[in-house]
Amino acid sequence: MKQDLTNGSIPKGLLLFALPLMVGNVLQQLYNLADTWIVGRFIGEAALAAVGASYTLMTFLTSILLGLCMGSSVYFSIQFGRREEARLRQGIFQSFVVIGGLTLALNVLVYQLLDWLLVVLRIPQDITALTGEYLWWVFAGIAATFLYNFFANLLRAVGDSVTPLLFLGGSVVLNIGLDVLFVVPLAMGVQGAALATVLSQYIAGLGLALYTRCRVPSLRVRREDMVWDRRSLQSIFHLSSLTCLQQSVMNFGILMVQGLVNSFGTAVMAAFSVAVKIDTIAYMLVQDFGNAFSTFVAQNYGADRRDRIRRGIFVALGCVVAFCLVIGGLVCLFAPRLMGAFVGEEAREVIAIGTGYLRIEAAFYLGIGILFLLYGYFRAVNRPAVSVVLTVCSLGTRVVLAYTLSALPGIGVTGIWVSIPIGWFLADVTGVLLWRREGKRRTGTTTG
Repeated sequence: MKQDLTNGSIPKGLLLFALPLMVGNVLQQLYNLADTWIVGRFIGEAALAAVGASYTLMTFLTSILLGLCMGSSVYFSIQFGRREEARLRQGIFQSFVVIGGLTLALNVLVYQLLDWLLVVLRIPQDITALTGEYLWWVFAGIAATFLYNFFANLLRAVGDSVTPLLFLGGSVVLNIGLDVLFVVPLAMGVQGAALATVLSQYIAGLGLALYTRCRVPSLRVRREDMVWDRRSLQSIFHLSSLTCLQQSVMNFGILMVQGLVNSFGTAVMAAFSVAVKIDTIAYMLVQDFGNAFSTFVAQNYGADRRDRIRRGIFVALGCVVAFCLVIGGLVCLFAPRLMGAFVGEEAREVIAIGTGYLRIEAAFYLGIGILFLLYGYFRAVNRPAVSVVLTVCSLGTRVVLAYTLSALPGIGVTGIWVSIPIGWFLADVTGVLLWRREGKRRTGTTTG
């Protein structure tokens, strides 16, 4: 179901489009939490630490493909706003071939570098074998990740955020069912957890690709669309490469922080593994709202509706403030119980470490909420390079402060936690200044 965001009520359109994205990612994160719970309760703390370390690496690899697909979806949204259906289909063909080829190359590369990756992540010796086994199996799902994200972002670009949600929901239910089957009665260990993930990913990716092909004729690539238009390809490459860079830099910084966390031992690794997933599902709502806002801006940018973009900015900001205050308060209040639900009340050290992390991050969710809006805005108005700059500000600060503060006596791992919101707010200030500078330039006033 396509949704034209260039007309109608802005608050209603944004919220109705954003809601399926939010529900979809909540489902995905609930699966991640279920996976963490199953691994932690039925395999053990070592397996939990191994899967947690692998999760950060897989998030980084997925971010490369997600960035490429998100960047191309901005191009799709702009063409949809301009009602350029032929150029839209040509863009689908070109981006699918290019990103698909890069996906295969990435898949081969990570298998070749598996042993090196385990060293770079500073995986403790006692869980190196478990982590390697899990990654070997889960790497097989990289192609499925591309398929789902490409077609999900394509459908969202033309205003359909419901269909990707339905396929994702089915995949999550299947994933949890296979997780329980492979890990509990079949006792397949971390291999079973990885295999459950890969199988459900392929079903979702292939299913969504077939749905788009069969049920959405306007997006079906025809023989005459299979051409290499240089101008379109340059635009797609510009948007996709810079969005990919932004997503990759963001997750590479997180990966570097994971390596630092790993140096503090298995208890901190286990706490970080659980807390990061709780943290991610908490602020995922504002991240998804930022992505919905990006589609809204891109469609209106293509339709040259600058008035709607300006009004939409303030509507989106109000929604993000409300989300962050409510969600942050709930996480701060229930942090110990959330940790205890996944590691058991007897794991007091892990609960204490994770609670400290969650309360520091949740108190400052507004910082990352505003940052997601800035990412979405600059990507949608064909200035993805600014999103890269903001990511470098945020992650550069985070990494430098994490390594610096954690080395100070009496601070330790808490230094890693406090560096994260500091990075968010530095990037926010930079982004707002750049946005105001852009506004002054368009109105013809002198910038300072």
